[in-house]
Amino acid sequence: MSVLPAPQGPVAHRPVFSPEEIAVRARRIREPVHIVTAPGGRELGLATGPVPDGPVLGTLPPLYPEWLGGRTFCEAHGVRFPYVAGEMANGIATTRMVSAMARAEMLGFFGAGGLAYGEVERAVHTLARELRSHTNWGVNLIHSPAEPALEFRVAELLLRCGVPRISASAFMELTPAVVLCSARGLSRGADGRIVRRTGVLAKVSRPEVAERFLSPAPAGLLDRLVRQGSLTAEEARLAAQVPVAEDITVEADSGGHTDNRPLPALLPRIALLRDAVCRRFGYRAPVRIGAAGGLGTPDALAAAFALGASYVVVGSVNQTAVEAGLSDDAKAMLCEADVADVAMAPAADMFELGVTLQVLSRGTMFARRAGRLHTAYRTHASLEEIPAAERAVLERDVLRASFDEVWQRTRAFWERRDPAQISRALADPRHRMALVFRWYLGSSSRWAISGETSRRTDYQIWCGPAMGAFNRWVAGSFLAEPANRSVVRIALSLLEGAAVLTRAHQLRAHGVPLPPEAFTCTPYGPA
Repeated sequence: MSVLPAPQGPVAHRPVFSPEEIAVRARRIREPVHIVTAPGGRELGLATGPVPDGPVLGTLPPLYPEWLGGRTFCEAHGVRFPYVAGEMANGIATTRMVSAMARAEMLGFFGAGGLAYGEVERAVHTLARELRSHTNWGVNLIHSPAEPALEFRVAELLLRCGVPRISASAFMELTPAVVLCSARGLSRGADGRIVRRTGVLAKVSRPEVAERFLSPAPAGLLDRLVRQGSLTAEEARLAAQVPVAEDITVEADSGGHTDNRPLPALLPRIALLRDAVCRRFGYRAPVRIGAAGGLGTPDALAAAFALGASYVVVGSVNQTAVEAGLSDDAKAMLCEADVADVAMAPAADMFELGVTLQVLSRGTMFARRAGRLHTAYRTHASLEEIPAAERAVLERDVLRASFDEVWQRTRAFWERRDPAQISRALADPRHRMALVFRWYLGSSSRWAISGETSRRTDYQIWCGPAMGAFNRWVAGSFLAEPANRSVVRIALSLLEGAAVLTRAHQLRAHGVPLPPEAFTCTPYGPA
């Protein structure tokens, strides 16, 4: 049985034919439901429980939230529900959140992106200690083109500490780090199948990137890892026979790094690609497709599962959960968002490449101010070349400090994290300008996390339209109160609602005249 409260009362067997009674009966998802005809055979109605007397046109079996996705996903990751709490960066997806998800028989990822190595190391040790008997948890490995050494070092840490699941995100191409995570620990089982020690879930939004993760790791990268002693020859040989990732998360219009593509267009495209690549390489194990981005209501989850997703990944809305590593001030801003209160802004980790991410726009000027910095970077070759009037505006209205002051803070940061960045900046004025501007982008997310209210208009809060949709859905319910928004309760409410809506669509497809209220649901309160 589901852990969700069953809001359905005593079982009634009498067939019903009025729209109001049909809507109520359709919500009894945990009971068989029979489509019946009224005396005379003109009206369709519903009955639950044992098969009733009289004409029965069809029967739908019980439906549980656990059954919405692909059973192979749940079996592979040791979870009960096909639901993942995504890895909001800078530790916003906290160890506390990951632990709560694991204990609720779901999957959660710690948001390691943007954190220093020491912070990631502490979080990994905490999770390994708290969840030693669980395998349904993981940590994010984010693509860091400006810091490839850090990316590889984090990958080695995750493998050394036995992190069971790794979510690879923002990758535009395969790197030694992500291939290492996929290949390390591969072995041959007693039945001859290749066994993975570490599960890799790859978040993608482009078919060409998906194909790289669906294919075996390139020979050149495997050979390189073997030569440097990071892989054995046997691990490399086995890696050449399996996909880099056995779970591909199709990321649509999400918070953070996103290409803003609609899920109904993107997921079927990548599912077709998955089928073609799997046939080409003749894999024995299935490659699962999940959905992420824009998932903040039961309707959205039900639609994702209907598109064929084996699992769903929910991110933006979890930033308002009590376990999220975001300040109460920033959470309150998110709770006021509507679906149009988002904008695209330059990404700190890929600033020079012009990569953008989606952020909250309501109550903050971050997107506009960050855009001004990137325009200055594109237009000028160095800080010194920026005209005095433009420089004064950037220093006064955006940085709230002089370029020289920011450079000193930036220099101190990189001397601790990666001194090579300082040497490069001293030799390359344009890189120095990029580091100064990236100081604002990096600081803005930390201000939102710490609740630096003097910089509220500079908060960088990663957020997609799903946040606004969630707020409208929970309005007037117990989940409208932030104190009630635990990550598990959010998940169970969304899944329960998705199951109710799935049942309604099943019945409509069989000709049952469902009223509009059958296609709405409100969050269920705690048991």
